[in-house]
Amino acid sequence: MHWKLVIDAADPHRQAAFWAAALDYAVEDHSTLIAGLLSAGAITPDLVTEVDGRHAWQTLAAVRHPEDPYDPAGGTGLGRRILFQRVPEPKQGKNRLHLDLHPGPDARAATVARLEALGATTLREVAEPGGSWTVMQDPEGNEYCVH
Repeated sequence: MHWKLVIDAADPHRQAAFWAAALDYAVEDHSTLIAGLLSAGAITPDLVTEVDGRHAWQTLAAVRHPEDPYDPAGGTGLGRRILFQRVPEPKQGKNRLHLDLHPGPDARAATVARLEALGATTLREVAEPGGSWTVMQDPEGNEYCVH
């Protein structure tokens, strides 16, 4: 079964840039698809913005694993993928779903520092009999863990 994780966001392009850097993923480039749709009159310019000098969807951005297949005509990943969609309401309460990053115990401190430099915030350190990890928030306040 093919699937993707969809995350609500206030700024989908900023979230995509953060998570692409955090996971060593690629930000999907939909500019060729968008240009074709614009020239065919299938979409209107109000659905589009410019990000890093390229056409991008106004309310959507996605990241994909760089080794997974993707559709070169549309830029859409066909494997491990996270889609960020703009929503009008802010995040409320604790996540019901979150990502766990596993850089390995010897790399956790360096990974946490790298993520903080990208705009993440450390919430707390957890040490339990079953293991230890760092609970963090991405730039929009979504919680995740670094093990």
